[in-house]
Amino acid sequence: MEKIENADFRHIGNQLLIWYKKNARDLPFRQTKDPYKIWICEIVFQQTRIQQGLNHYNNFIKRFPDAKTLAEADENEVLLYWKGLGYYSRAINVHKAALQIMNDFGGVFPNEYDEILKLKGVGKYTAAAVSSICFDGKIPAVDGNFYRVLSRLFADDFDISNSRAFNYFSELAHLILPENVGDFNQAMMDLGSEVCKPKNPLCGECPLDNDCLAFSLNKISEFPVKKKKVKAEDLDLKYYFVHRNGEFLIQQRKDDFIWKKLFEFPPTISDDLIPFIKSVKAVNHKLTHKNLSIEIFNVEVDSEEAWTKFVAENEYMTTDIELSHQMSFPKPLENYIQSYDKAYRIL
Repeated sequence: MEKIENADFRHIGNQLLIWYKKNARDLPFRQTKDPYKIWICEIVFQQTRIQQGLNHYNNFIKRFPDAKTLAEADENEVLLYWKGLGYYSRAINVHKAALQIMNDFGGVFPNEYDEILKLKGVGKYTAAAVSSICFDGKIPAVDGNFYRVLSRLFADDFDISNSRAFNYFSELAHLILPENVGDFNQAMMDLGSEVCKPKNPLCGECPLDNDCLAFSLNKISEFPVKKKKVKAEDLDLKYYFVHRNGEFLIQQRKDDFIWKKLFEFPPTISDDLIPFIKSVKAVNHKLTHKNLSIEIFNVEVDSEEAWTKFVAENEYMTTDIELSHQMSFPKPLENYIQSYDKAYRIL
């Protein structure tokens, strides 16, 4: 860094803008400078590919077109409209942030980077993206795309898993930062997604190939450098799908662990219901840092007395297939409900 900090690399950023003007993806959220919509799009696409999440984004914005509508909505409805995107804590956070906008900012989306950063669930990347795109802020929105492009561009072996990586690559980004930072941030996103890919990058189509040191050294595959790998935790879960006459029992999860605020089946049953267990299904499911091994027991209660007693002694809610469509369940449980729905219709 010390060797290049005085060098002029801004032509690289300007070259990227020329490429972006000709090759920018036609996306609905690029037709607006509304900070609310840009914020929602940044949150949606943090953990979701654009092709997979576009319909979800459009449906979410249609139902919640502004912070006021989102803040006034019930949290369970927000979770329902987030259904299919995963990482449901994001939905909980955008709802809380909408309440902040209404209560702390008078219903007006904050226009300063530091103020945007105060919103629940908003990190440095999202705050920089919204600030630069909507309010002409001058901060690079450093994310995985920045790490990959910059490390290859400068053949820089700084470990991206290092806790200082964000600050390091932010400084590196400033070396090539053009005047129009909003378009630059979006150009870096497109370049990283469509050209400078993690695997099999399209170097022949890259507008920065003449300046890319890793490309000239034929070492593209060596960058970025990531030394630390997070080992996924193994977790065993048990659920009991307790049902009778088309109804089944559920509860809502708390917000202190995985699948925050989603609905689930009972994790335990009384000894009285054990004789009604008909089968068990084993499901493996991967989360970002967890490998889940799930057993789902099919408990078909054909005794009204046993059903009534268990319901009375516990705080589980009773629902059916139709009502369950208005609730958000973890994917493995949603799949189980769908299979039960098909079997129940046949019966």
